[in-house]
Amino acid sequence: MNAPKILGIAAIVLMVSCTQKDKNPEVNPKTDPMAIQTPMDTVAVDTAKTSDNFENSLDWQGTYEAVVPCADCPGIKTVVTLNKDRTFRISEEYLERKGISEEKGTFEWDAGGSVITLKGKNTHYKYKVGENTITQLDMSGKPIDGPNKKLYVFTKK
Repeated sequence: MNAPKILGIAAIVLMVSCTQKDKNPEVNPKTDPMAIQTPMDTVAVDTAKTSDNFENSLDWQGTYEAVVPCADCPGIKTVVTLNKDRTFRISEEYLERKGISEEKGTFEWDAGGSVITLKGKNTHYKYKVGENTITQLDMSGKPIDGPNKKLYVFTKK
């Protein structure tokens, strides 16, 4: 044999012998009695409850206030109180008119944990929850747009 062939074969043998072997072969903890199981192997985790969202990461309980636009009056002074037990109270006073309407009910969080829906006898509002604010949404749950959109942002008292 000539020298280039010997060197070529030696290089191939060297490369094959230097490849990294799998030092951590996959172990199936259900079939391998020697495998160590951790709680994460055996317990399903509900990520919706453990991941951060507005429901579990913000201090949303409290009373919020805004004067929302009104078609035939200067505005509607609205006060919304959200309680930890998912109940609410809403008070609406049409400015320059007599009388206040009040209602109590429950609210639900959306799947993402950022929007609440008030459910009362006559109240069916949706609000996006923020840091010390709630923002009223339209009936389909979309942000209210236009020149008065800032008037739909309620601030925490």
